[in-house]
Amino acid sequence: MAYSLAGVVEGIIDAHMHQWDPFTTPRQASPAAPVYRAAPRLVEAAFAKLAPVTLRELTLTPRYVVRPFLPDDYAAVAEGVAEAVGAPVTAVVHVEAGWQEKKDPMAPVAETRWLTSLPWGRDGRPDLAAIVARANPSSPHCAALIDAHLQASGKVTCIRQLAAWHPDPKVLNWYDEPGLLKSRDFLTGFSAVAERGLPFEATIYSGQLPDVAVLAREYPETTIIVDHYATPVGVFGPVGTDTGATAAQRADIYRTWKDNISAVAEHSNVVAKHSGCAFPQLGFGHSPEDNIGGRDNLQQLLRPMVDHVTDAFGPDRVLFGSNYPMDRPNASLPDIIGMLVNVLGPRGHDVLRKTFRDNAMRVFRIDAQSRKAVAGSPSASRG
Repeated sequence: MAYSLAGVVEGIIDAHMHQWDPFTTPRQASPAAPVYRAAPRLVEAAFAKLAPVTLRELTLTPRYVVRPFLPDDYAAVAEGVAEAVGAPVTAVVHVEAGWQEKKDPMAPVAETRWLTSLPWGRDGRPDLAAIVARANPSSPHCAALIDAHLQASGKVTCIRQLAAWHPDPKVLNWYDEPGLLKSRDFLTGFSAVAERGLPFEATIYSGQLPDVAVLAREYPETTIIVDHYATPVGVFGPVGTDTGATAAQRADIYRTWKDNISAVAEHSNVVAKHSGCAFPQLGFGHSPEDNIGGRDNLQQLLRPMVDHVTDAFGPDRVLFGSNYPMDRPNASLPDIIGMLVNVLGPRGHDVLRKTFRDNAMRVFRIDAQSRKAVAGSPSASRG
């Protein structure tokens, strides 16, 4: 049975998406961007044969990271959402996306300024409801950096520092050491986040969920957001050197993930995003044989994870995020949202409304000025 958001919410908040332009802003992909524009087929072929497995299994193709993804691009990929589920995406939360520091600890503020300069909220583009800015609590510059973000934009309502680390040497690490979230320097420096009343996004792999519990226990008044189901790498297929290489290994990855999710959900200050649903690191999309192939197959794969996270955290502590364009190689935005609506639909309108709008408004403290755009505004239809 297909479920709908019609009459449930006027507008969806996508609480996890990224914007970038490798031609005009400093990104890791910036050197490759002009080469790809000049010879895309050559770069695609070279990427498939020569790129490190860590990058191939993260992105599947270079095309979505070496090309700009800006408000017009998001509006284009979201165009079919209203038809698919009965409500459009009217607002987004931008999550920091690899702005290159160039050894300047204050450099991430430039990303915040750049975001606010983009043409949001008109001519079919969604409203920018909130910004998740980058700052590393283990850095002595953390407090000053957070204050600079807050001064640059009132839409900064959350902080993130990538912490994902995996023992498989061919799985991409987003931080070069394990245990960041429970390290002494991080826990001490985290007071800069807590004292400013900001939530924190934990982007980790599933083996690091106990680290989130340590942080949540140390700072019980601070909201901790777990991104992407804590990415249980290889749960659907082989990744890296040998992660998820057999059915038995995949079953063990899922079982351990499930137990760790339940444990971290016991901390009332932890919330979870239904995001990264089509993330290649889960173990699909790496070859034509394991392509997701549409909403029905995505729904079959993800239903146990969606149900378990929703059961563990409850309807007040889950929210939707697309992780676009990182999930784009595996699934369209209408299919990702449609899958979640169908899985969550039997739980009723209250759960749908909270997941796709209300919880994001609370967690990211979307202010009254943004509420009109979030609920449904002229930006919901393309001009």
